[in-house]
Amino acid sequence: MDIAAALIFIFFSLIFSVYRNINIVYPLFIGLLLLMLVAKRRGFKLRDIFNMVLKGGQKSLMIIRIFVLIGAITAVWRASGTVAFIVYHGIELMNPQYFILYAFILSCIVSFLLGTAFGTVGTIGIVMMILARSGNVDINIAAGAIIAGAYFGDRGSPMSSSAVLTASVTDTDLYTNVKNMFKTALVPLILSIVIYFVLSLYNPLVFTDNNMLNTISEVFKIHIAAILPAAAILILAAFRVDVKISMLVSIIIGMLLAFILQGYSIPNILKYSIFGFNLEGAGIFNDIIKGGGILSMIKISLIVMISSAYSGIFEGTQMLREIQRVLEVIAEKYGIFVSIIISSLITASLGCTQALAILLTNQLIKDTYYKQKRDKYELAIDIENSAVVIAPLIPWNIGGAVPAATLAASVGFIPYAFYLYLIPIYSLIVKKLKKKS
Repeated sequence: MDIAAALIFIFFSLIFSVYRNINIVYPLFIGLLLLMLVAKRRGFKLRDIFNMVLKGGQKSLMIIRIFVLIGAITAVWRASGTVAFIVYHGIELMNPQYFILYAFILSCIVSFLLGTAFGTVGTIGIVMMILARSGNVDINIAAGAIIAGAYFGDRGSPMSSSAVLTASVTDTDLYTNVKNMFKTALVPLILSIVIYFVLSLYNPLVFTDNNMLNTISEVFKIHIAAILPAAAILILAAFRVDVKISMLVSIIIGMLLAFILQGYSIPNILKYSIFGFNLEGAGIFNDIIKGGGILSMIKISLIVMISSAYSGIFEGTQMLREIQRVLEVIAEKYGIFVSIIISSLITASLGCTQALAILLTNQLIKDTYYKQKRDKYELAIDIENSAVVIAPLIPWNIGGAVPAATLAASVGFIPYAFYLYLIPIYSLIVKKLKKKS
């Protein structure tokens, strides 16, 4: 009863924080203290409880190192003109008749290169929404296409923090997981493209703001060399180079381009990589292009660290054992993927963060996979096909709430984020067919 009361309190405090725009770190930390008190009430010694917290927190160290590199790379790519190059040519090549489809595909491309949904929404996403509002396109459909595309890379890019976290907690190889993610995403991706193509026919862009292209070309030198930092990531990923090394190489190339091509001073480039990129006197374009920087990752790093501490307490105290038993029964009766979907819905709703959904889903379901003698790579891809994409579909989860707020959209985007729920639906169908055969 005590753990139920604690979880209910954490659940509602997180929802309250999301809707009142309060930093979610505060309720997460209070929730951590509450769980520690529950563990103490159940007879665990304080020293053991702190060890649980530390053990859980250590799981986040790998992902936090990636966050530091992501923060630097997203700022450097802005300063080098890489983001501007992609946005410029993306808009230039766009056919207004198929705007919704272009919004989805461009978001997919940018998110795969950046590895972050938030970064994608904060760059190409904002541009697309400005065009959608000025061109009389349905805002919910546009936001749904953008956010769905943003999670294409957030799920499947080797630079993605969720992909790295999933690989870490399941003890699997990142690039093997990425390959498996592409295999399981192919049909949902094609179906999404078809759906957005049809929706585009009924929602064409009536007016295109050509001033955006002029502004970009005035602020940046749009040279083919600007794509080199992104190309480096793709080439090194093809050779399965450690993602941290790939990102470091990309950062170095981006810094050189920012200095040689864009003309920024070395002190400014270093400042951008730490504090984030910022343009003075660029008007509305500065609001679109600014951002990134190592310091921008502090909040999400704290969220992941505290979330990992939660998992440490849950694992050490076995507080969630009853839920695990129920999920085991569901897995036996209806199939293991049904069980993991239910687990993802619970953890994404209670945790309000994608990281906690990944950590807790793994914790709740991994024993069932081991008992059924299933491969750890199957566990990893099933988490990617459930918790990672279900989290943004929960209205109060920051996975969807933050991108929606960035785009000034409402929860009305959810029905149109087709790619996000086609993945678990397709995976469920495939597993059911395999079981019958």
